[in-house]
Amino acid sequence: MPELPEVEVSRQGLLPYLTGQRIAGAVARVDKLRHPVPAALNERLTGLSVNTIHRRGKYLLFDCSGQHGGGWLLLHLGMSGSLRLVPPGTPAQKHDHFDLQFAQTVLRLRDPRRFGLLLWHAGETIDAHPLLACLGVEPLSEAFDGEWLHTAIRHRRTPIKPLLMNARLLVGIGNIYASESLFLAGISPLRAAGNVDRPECDTLADAIRHTLQQSIAAGGSSVRDYVHSDGAAGCFQLACAVYDRKGLPCHTCSTPISAIRQSGRSTFYCSRCQV
Repeated sequence: MPELPEVEVSRQGLLPYLTGQRIAGAVARVDKLRHPVPAALNERLTGLSVNTIHRRGKYLLFDCSGQHGGGWLLLHLGMSGSLRLVPPGTPAQKHDHFDLQFAQTVLRLRDPRRFGLLLWHAGETIDAHPLLACLGVEPLSEAFDGEWLHTAIRHRRTPIKPLLMNARLLVGIGNIYASESLFLAGISPLRAAGNVDRPECDTLADAIRHTLQQSIAAGGSSVRDYVHSDGAAGCFQLACAVYDRKGLPCHTCSTPISAIRQSGRSTFYCSRCQV
């Protein structure tokens, strides 16, 4: 599933091509993804200009305006979605469900599992939208540090790794990034969150920030369907220290990497380096 780094890479890749561009049309080839596709989306979007593209958690927010007002196009890549910039007139393939058309390019949403999301929100602001208002802190923002993390988890009994993946607490940290961050911090994913002390929270906050920044620099992780807007794949997964390396030697101590299930997801860790 595309997580924070993949969505941020998509945002950064689209900005140079779409910022300030006038929307020439919109084509929806399905009536529903995760939610119904808004009716008359072509009429709502045609003629508006894309001022910029923001990211909140794993949502892309297209800030659009025009002579008679504007609003926001909310887009979520779901489990298998990706965005591509293709030349106008490029034939759509089986899983190409939505096009946002411009004079010189087309932004195309491909989503084989159809678990993505496409919504329109009229108005100048979007922070209070129900899908966004419940989201937790952005791990790359100034609000996130060891002090905040310690305060947020110190009374929690749940294991630390599933808690890091709770979007109501901290947004955008998926399975790969939780496992890699905990390894970098030397903290076992089995530890109760409340037993992670303040100095360890400082270390973990730094590890989370570093891991996400490294993944963004590597173009994200392409494990299944995710690709960049130019069709290239991310390569962060190739540098993972523990994720998907069950039984292979730890790069630090040579202990075989362990794998367990937590909250229905695979967790990878080094039983010697992470305590």
